[in-house]
Amino acid sequence: MVNLTIDDRQLRVEEESTVLQAARQLGIDIPTLCYHEAIEPYMACRVCIVEVTDERGRKLAPSCGYPVQEGMVVRTDTEEVLEARKVIVELLLARAPGVEKLKELADQLGVGRPRFKPDKDDERCILCGLCVRACQEIVGVSAINFLNRGPDRVVTTPFDMPSDVCIACGACVQVCPTGAITLDGADTLIHSELDLGPPKAIHVPFAQAVPNAPVIDALSCIHAKTGNCKVCDKFCEPGAINHDMEDESEEIEVGSIILATGFEPFDCSPLLQYGYGRMPNVITGLEFEMMSNAGGPTGGKILLEDGKPPTSVGILHCIGSRDENYNEYCSRVCCMYALKFAHLVREKTHGDVYEFYIDMRAFGKGYEEFYKRCLREDVIFIRGKGAEVTDVWETPDERGKLVIVCEDTLLGEVRRIGVDMVILATGLVPRKDAVDVGRLFSVSRSKDGFFLELHPKLAPISTASEGVFLAGTCQGPKDIPDSVAQGAAAAGAALSLSGAGVIYLEPIASVIDDKVCGGCKICISVCPYGAITFDDEKKVSVVTEVLCKGCGSCASGCPSGAARATHFADEQIFAEIDGALTEVT
Repeated sequence: MVNLTIDDRQLRVEEESTVLQAARQLGIDIPTLCYHEAIEPYMACRVCIVEVTDERGRKLAPSCGYPVQEGMVVRTDTEEVLEARKVIVELLLARAPGVEKLKELADQLGVGRPRFKPDKDDERCILCGLCVRACQEIVGVSAINFLNRGPDRVVTTPFDMPSDVCIACGACVQVCPTGAITLDGADTLIHSELDLGPPKAIHVPFAQAVPNAPVIDALSCIHAKTGNCKVCDKFCEPGAINHDMEDESEEIEVGSIILATGFEPFDCSPLLQYGYGRMPNVITGLEFEMMSNAGGPTGGKILLEDGKPPTSVGILHCIGSRDENYNEYCSRVCCMYALKFAHLVREKTHGDVYEFYIDMRAFGKGYEEFYKRCLREDVIFIRGKGAEVTDVWETPDERGKLVIVCEDTLLGEVRRIGVDMVILATGLVPRKDAVDVGRLFSVSRSKDGFFLELHPKLAPISTASEGVFLAGTCQGPKDIPDSVAQGAAAAGAALSLSGAGVIYLEPIASVIDDKVCGGCKICISVCPYGAITFDDEKKVSVVTEVLCKGCGSCASGCPSGAARATHFADEQIFAEIDGALTEVT
């Protein structure tokens, strides 16, 4: 540790610290333009100059790269220091007069009209070298560098041509203190490219993620692309980041399984009448959710593709739901999240909002009250499903607008509503891998493709496979409260099954007569529970009684009659029939 004094205040810092880092520990603000914590100091701008007194005497030195020494005395606000900063800022303004950060520094230091005439009025680069060092030290590709000397010195790519080694990571843009470097197309908002999660290589997947810990996206990580960077290591104090970690597969023996595989949003691309993917500013509910998220790419601002806020928005309900051509069922969540979107648009843009609905299904606790709140907020509700979204205008008011054509069933007429943005409230559909997952765990699916519960009222979380439970939207469309309740119920059922210590089997099970079995293995292929195996030594099929549910599939498929369900022998069934037909005397 090193003892030093800054502005008459004593402190102890680590030996490898710089004067600037030590001053920041005391809360002393020293202006700087060329310093970044993740990059080795270059001392290019000299704005951070201070007065240093050490064993070599008193002098002015840039604090960002000057190492601390035992007994050092530093002054950050002497008249000589402030005068030197003024001259430096004047020289920088002469090179880059349009930089707002330089103008703010000039105002803070009391610099009036600069004494030096600028060379170029539109220049923004101050040659601090942060971008060059970030590209070399962090990214490790050297796509940009300094060219020429003296007044002709510039930062550019090799031969002033687009660089083949540039990976468009944006590191140079992030560290540039004056905004002299930009990414082509960065100002263009493409709604269809909005992701669920912060657009960074390291981030928490979403606010309620379990475990709630950051993950690294290998497709975006600079280290994964070039082998360099590792800036996150420098800032992670616990040292929790391991760049050498690889994917691992584990086999775990369990006593019960909860399927909570979720859903997928309906793909509106086949619905050509709504213009999704063809017309700008026609977006899905999920894309709008990401855009309105404060942690999203727009910072929570609702913007059109040209970067302007919409003055009118149309929200179409039941896209992919309650539709005989696609899904007949109601997705249950669309009405309420469409109302939430209307509230957000009114709150953030104060624009007009039109809701096109079939029936408003506000069925949950507090839902009807929220619906009435949206009515009080002047959201316009039109009862009728949107039939078409077009950009063909018929009146001057529709020019440049997206026109929603619908039948207003309350007025009994066809209406055309011009809006700036259209939000499609898409429904919920089963995941594409639901077939494979269901086959893996011997879980049936209903006609709509979701997993089938054992009983819709008495056993909504259980399945026909003992020990396999359902939770959430894999069983059917539902909102968050219902998913949470079903998840807790499934967890309780799994715990009760594990803690019981004893498993009670159903009395009805199949048996195979090994004297009659011909070893054709048809019963194995038709058993939905995987309860039948083949004995290679005896060349016969064998039923595992614990797994068998007595469905009778093997008995009906067995060509030799070797498989039968217990308690359902022919003699027993005939006796039951005789008993039922016997006249009661």
